[in-house]
Amino acid sequence: MKLSSFLTHQPFWGLLTLAVLVWYSTVTIYVAVRGVLDIRAMLRRLRQNHPAPAPQKKVDRSPAAADR
Repeated sequence: MKLSSFLTHQPFWGLLTLAVLVWYSTVTIYVAVRGVLDIRAMLRRLRQNHPAPAPQKKVDRSPAAADR
């Protein structure tokens, strides 16, 4: 059944279906965008509270280094 004939013969259900699809799409996009913004803010706060450790010198533990 084509969308145009569905809307013509069953306008209430057709419009209700379209309204629900628009509402669901809007809520899904809103939640996705807010989630990305919240994750970015959380990562920014974590970076500010726990700075990256300074790089440490590499310790050579090979047997040849022990002879030196």
